[in-house]
Amino acid sequence: MKQPTVWSKRRHLHRLARVCALGSGLFVGLVGPLANMTAVGLDEAVAIRQREMKDIASATKTIADMFKSPATYSSQDFKQAARSISDRADQRLVRHFTTVTTADGSKVTDVISTERDRFAELARDLKTYADALYSAADKHPDVMSDDMRMKEGEPMGGGPLGTRMRKETSISKMSAEHAFHLMLQTCTSCHSKFRFSGP
Repeated sequence: MKQPTVWSKRRHLHRLARVCALGSGLFVGLVGPLANMTAVGLDEAVAIRQREMKDIASATKTIADMFKSPATYSSQDFKQAARSISDRADQRLVRHFTTVTTADGSKVTDVISTERDRFAELARDLKTYADALYSAADKHPDVMSDDMRMKEGEPMGGGPLGTRMRKETSISKMSAEHAFHLMLQTCTSCHSKFRFSGP
């Protein structure tokens, strides 16, 4: 079976980034369009998490744009975007869905209340990959050098419902672009499992 090249992996990454950060956005879509924040029946808890998800989507797009056009790379902006995602992931993300799960104007399903461990795992993974991105940018203050880019032989991951990093792969050894790819797959997994698939 022919293995995907770095270029095909990057095309796949940019497609994932568009799904995650453009249009309605993966994260914003998980909790309903931001435009509905003031709709009747949408309580404060849901409104807050919508804002948080929009911030994550915006930060994701910032990083994706720099990988797409490395000449635009700014270590400071890259780190700020990665920190924005990290700060809103893990337990902070989990808490947003503890008191209120489903609600008017939200596309999140009841599955999240029955599979909280899986949701927490994905939220934790999101932080892990965001922290790896921050660390990579911190080590590259001037330019996005080749060692930040995806390398031949780095695995694509396990698909939209299986994003766990292979145990033999150390996150400290993977490229920043590959960590970003796995972060996007984490977003897709969450979207696939916990959001209504309809319009």
